[in-house]
Amino acid sequence: MRVLITGGAGFIGSHLVDFLLAKNYEIVVYDVLEPQVHGMNDRPPNYLAKNITFLKNDIRNKDILSESLKDIDAIIHLASMVGVGQSMYQIDKYVDVNILGTARLLDILVNKPNTIKKFVLASSMSTYGEGSYICENCEQVNPELRSVTQLERGEWELFCPICGKKAKPIPTNESKPQVCTSIYALNKKEQEKMCMLIGETYGINTTALRLFNVYGSRQALSNPYTGVCAIFSSRLLNGNRPIIYEDGNQMRDFVHVRDVCKAFYLSLTKRRAKNQIFNVGTGEAVSIKQIAETLARYINPEIKPIVSNKFRPGDIRHCFADISKISSELGYKADITFKEGIHELIEWVKLQQGKAKDKSDKAYTELKEKGLLK
Repeated sequence: MRVLITGGAGFIGSHLVDFLLAKNYEIVVYDVLEPQVHGMNDRPPNYLAKNITFLKNDIRNKDILSESLKDIDAIIHLASMVGVGQSMYQIDKYVDVNILGTARLLDILVNKPNTIKKFVLASSMSTYGEGSYICENCEQVNPELRSVTQLERGEWELFCPICGKKAKPIPTNESKPQVCTSIYALNKKEQEKMCMLIGETYGINTTALRLFNVYGSRQALSNPYTGVCAIFSSRLLNGNRPIIYEDGNQMRDFVHVRDVCKAFYLSLTKRRAKNQIFNVGTGEAVSIKQIAETLARYINPEIKPIVSNKFRPGDIRHCFADISKISSELGYKADITFKEGIHELIEWVKLQQGKAKDKSDKAYTELKEKGLLK
């Protein structure tokens, strides 16, 4: 099988290239090499496998994109502007790349002769907004986003919208309503809807994977809008204290990039993936404070994280995956424990000493200026 991976030179994409090459797939990578991720480079990163076809171009370039689909059997669509906070003030760019880029790709599939048998979209857990909760009185509930007034009081947890009691977070499954709290999340939700609609209408075997917090080697440590593991690691490498918002007890599901690659592979190969949407995570919740403290302990033990008690309006409190659907339908399970994965990440981060620039102060200032940080 010959697979086109859009955004294949990035963090997840490059690992996926390695994974699929080991399964004897032929790979074509289509990537613009976004400067925010790759720096000012015209060549693919050194970690990207050499025994592939690499095409440097923009996902919005319809002519080149159309040519790249020649003799392709499957598409894995990763290309996207990534950054929840940044998306709220670079609205035009995020919508242009994420929505229009996906529209161009789908338009080609519908209107140009092609050999595509499978389409897999990288979606995001961010489309859920808050995760799922349970109330001891009212059973499962979906509390609304916390108000700025509540956050200003330092009341970080969520309350039952029916009886007002404190709600307990539980794993979030695919049936939860998607309540987007950022332009990035909204982009991902619309990408999902577009891809699934076109797939069902035109008989294109389509799967969307809602990725939770992916971590591992090759994350862009100099990109201050990327995942929290990379942001904290970059600060520690440069002798700066990681800054934790709220009280640090907010929980996420951190899934290792190799487990994510396995989910993409299963989506390509399993019949029951057809026209389905799946969570991809571990089912385990880890606090942001635990992430920061673990990274600090092993990367730069002289530095302690700052629990700032500041907050970003629109941030969610807890969200971690219910992976029962992908487990039962595709046989997926997360093999890499948090302990194993985080220590592998730490060993890689240490090798980046002197290479990673900490630009998070710039991002912090931008969020503050735009009224997105209180």
